[in-house]
Formats: sequence, structure tokens, C-alpha cells
Amino acid sequence: MTSQSPQPARPRIGLVGAGGIAVAHLPGLLRLGDVLVHSAAGAPALAGAFADAAAAAGSTITVADTLDDLLARVDVVDVVVPTPAHAGVVRAALAAGKHVVSEKPLARTDADATDLVARAAAAGLQLYPAHVVRWFPAYVRLKEAVTTGLLGDLAVLRFSRAGAFPTRVPWFADREQSGGIVMDQMIHDIDVARWVAGEVVRVSAVSVRTGDADQPVEAAHVLLTHASGAISHVVGLWGPAHLAFSTEYSVTGTRGTLAHSSLAEDDTRSDLARPTAVDGFLPPVDPAEDPYAMELADFLTAFAGGPPPRVTAEDGAMAVRLANAALASLESGQPVDVSR
Repeated sequence: MTSQSPQPARPRIGLVGAGGIAVAHLPGLLRLGDVLVHSAAGAPALAGAFADAAAAAGSTITVADTLDDLLARVDVVDVVVPTPAHAGVVRAALAAGKHVVSEKPLARTDADATDLVARAAAAGLQLYPAHVVRWFPAYVRLKEAVTTGLLGDLAVLRFSRAGAFPTRVPWFADREQSGGIVMDQMIHDIDVARWVAGEVVRVSAVSVRTGDADQPVEAAHVLLTHASGAISHVVGLWGPAHLAFSTEYSVTGTRGTLAHSSLAEDDTRSDLARPTAVDGFLPPVDPAEDPYAMELADFLTAFAGGPPPRVTAEDGAMAVRLANAALASLESGQPVDVSR
């Protein structure tokens, strides 16, 4: 009689927070393990809404009354609270000896982000910022095009991201609490620009807010100068309530251009030289695959001893630093040197 090896226990995942981004994380989490939710408000409703999904995934979803209760009962922690609370919850999870996923931004301030990275390293724990755009197929294609040399030496990168002004959740638009459009929305493209074009040495930014309390509109432009000499132009827009969410990029190098628009039927287009020695820049990617689920699966694989994911705690801290440099430029009207 052949004995069978015992199946590994499903991880117990603590989800701290029950807002909109928790809804994006939960389907992937429930496929990975059993979920325990805690939030200042909304945890019972969230657990109830996902009870059927949990059952279908062979998982459980339950509620913890306190953060301490959650930390005592889980293996890893996923932090999806509002930005001003990120640092405090991540610190508590690291102090409890847990590996941590934190929604972006890793923290609101440079000092907090640097502190979290140092605490995780000192404790021998893994900490990953949820910069999910690195898992979206169009941006994976861009990274692959750069890595394989199909675009040549990069010259100009343009990124834009637009959506309705977040009036239903006031703290999003409060620059002191969230970092406003730059830290909350544009940090995705700031991170991707550094991911594909390398380190940044100078940041400058301008912004405008118009309209009124009922119909506000805000836009910002951030210019990143990379150590290579490439320039990234990042645009963010929070517009009227009917504005559909959209993303775009156009990246040009010495061998051609790659562009993407989420609003186009053919969302990625290229004008590239035909390489003779480089291929495979378009890996097979199923666009229906959930980037949030892929991201979280990579994080939990790393927690279990697997390969590191495509984003690090240091990347998260640098994204915070660059976003805060852009905010400083907005205030001063001058470029900010981030080369040191």
C-alpha cells in the first residue's frame, strides 16, 4: 500500500481593511487560503458578501473583532486600510512576526516607508507593496520589450491614468492624508516608469484643481529624469463622475515605439524594428487573468520560500519618495533632486 504525503496546510491570511480595494484582493486571497478579516467598519458585511465565493474556493472567511486577535490567528497579513493607517498596521504585523503585503503606497511619508523596510529586514520578514500595475498584461509587455532590447535605448516615456474624482471617499483627495492624485493614483505610473527606465535623478511637477465641491476636477503632470537620460512624463486626471477609468502609455526608444490604450479595441500597438537576435517580447498572457490574484499568489509563494516577486519593499519606499518629491515640486515650483 502506497502512502500519500500529507497535503500542506492552507495558509491563514489576515485581511486588515474592508474598503473597495479589499473587494479586489479577496477573490485571489480565497483561492490561496482561509481569510480572517478585521476592519474598523464593514468587516461582517464584507465577509457575508464573499461567503459563497469562499465556499466555492474551498476556503473560509471569518471576522476578527480586533487587530490583535487577527494577528494572533494568521500566518500572513494583507493590509488594505486607508493610506494614513498603512504604517501603523504594517508595524503591528511585523512586530507580531508576520510577513506582510501592503497596498500602495507603502506609507504616506518617506520616513515611515524607510522605517518599514528597515523593520522587516531586521526581523527577517518579507514585506511587499501591492504595486499591481506590474502584473497588468500591457505593462508586462512593456517591461519585456525593454528587457529584451526591442525598444533599444529609451528616450521618452509617456504614461497617463484617468478616472472620476473620488468624491465618495473624502480622504482620497486630501493631500495631507493620502498624497492626493500624485500619491494615490499616479504612483502606479511613477513606479512603472522607474521599473522600466531605471533610477530617477530629478522630479518636477505641476497640478491644477478646478470646478467646485460638487463637481471637482484635478490634474497633475510629473516629469521624471532618469539616470540614463530618458525622460518620463506622467499624467494623472481625476475628472467628472461619468469619466471612464482609462490608462495609456507610449514609450519610444532608439529601435521604435510601444503604445497602449485601455480604451482601444487593440489595446497595444507597436512600431518596432525587426530584431535578428531578440525574440519573445510578447509572452503569452491571458488578459482575463486577474492581476490582483497573480500579484497575491506571487507574494504568498515568496512567503513560502519560493522565488521573490517582481516588486520589493525598497521599490515601494522609492515610489513613495518619488511621489513625495513630486508633491514638494508642486509646492515650490522647482525641480527636486533625488539623486542622493
